[in-house]
Amino acid sequence: MLVLPDGLRHIAIIMDGNGRWANARGLARTRGHKEGIKSVRAITTAAAEAGLDQLTLYAMSVENFVKRPRTEVSFLLALLKRFVMQERRTIMDNDIRFRYVGRTHEFPRAVRNELAKLEEASAGNGGMVLCLALNYGGRSEIADAMRAIAEEVKRGELDPSTIGEETVAAHLYDPEMPDLDLLIRTAGEVRISNFLLWQVSYSEIYVTDTYWPDFGVKALEAAVANYAARKRKFGGLIHNLNG
Repeated sequence: MLVLPDGLRHIAIIMDGNGRWANARGLARTRGHKEGIKSVRAITTAAAEAGLDQLTLYAMSVENFVKRPRTEVSFLLALLKRFVMQERRTIMDNDIRFRYVGRTHEFPRAVRNELAKLEEASAGNGGMVLCLALNYGGRSEIADAMRAIAEEVKRGELDPSTIGEETVAAHLYDPEMPDLDLLIRTAGEVRISNFLLWQVSYSEIYVTDTYWPDFGVKALEAAVANYAARKRKFGGLIHNLNG
């Protein structure tokens, strides 16, 4: 059973390795993406039952959306639509609030409609927030925030001299998103890949060689245990997570 240490509110995961998982088994890349859905379900349920405040999953980057073959992107969008429809019961039964961030206005209308319906249906739930990052990029998020701030300055609604970190945070895709405590990356790549660049500032980072379709609850427990054993300073005195 997953047990969370004090202070661990927000976990984000870069779900990497679906394609390599499939290639290693002589399967089509699409099979890896399908298998990855099972890990999403297991990890989301375990995190919600443990009382985590928020779980954010990097489902599709802006680079994926632009650079991947259109056939694969179309498959991923169809898979996303199916996931949102099929997992509604899991989300509602676990009192989960569903949200999403990114440039989803570029998605087909049918996909956007399903995302919006699930977000609206789960808005009254009181448990964990599950946030999917879709057609998302950290640089894009900050650039979009700067554009919105500039428009307010142009209209005379905002004094430039008052702009601070709080101003920027208030113009991000989800101003209510808490800062990230733990960033997990699967499949062994040691980089952030343009994910939550603003929110990750003081996050602990955990990398595992495990491909995402093989990342289950035990792997999540190992990541959380590793986090709990660390000492966080936040630029000041050491804070031992174990007290």
